[in-house]
Amino acid sequence: MSWIILILVGALCGWLASLIMKTDAQQGAVANILIGIVGALLAQWIFGNLLGIGGAYAAGNGFNFWSIIWGIVGSVILIAILKALRVLR
Repeated sequence: MSWIILILVGALCGWLASLIMKTDAQQGAVANILIGIVGALLAQWIFGNLLGIGGAYAAGNGFNFWSIIWGIVGSVILIAILKALRVLR
């Protein structure tokens, strides 16, 4: 059951981040899921582990408000990195 929640939260975070960064037309459902999952892990690592922001530990830990917020933040950062590397336009 946790894999299904991970995929759903990843899809939601990736889709919202792609709307914010205006890359929704280039990405499909699989890309949204992958960007959402990797973005949540990136946010947990950067903000939780490196910077010590306590709420960032919620990223990637299930379906709650803070995990979605941190997942979106991490996904936006990941899309910005991918745009800088010219993987996305």
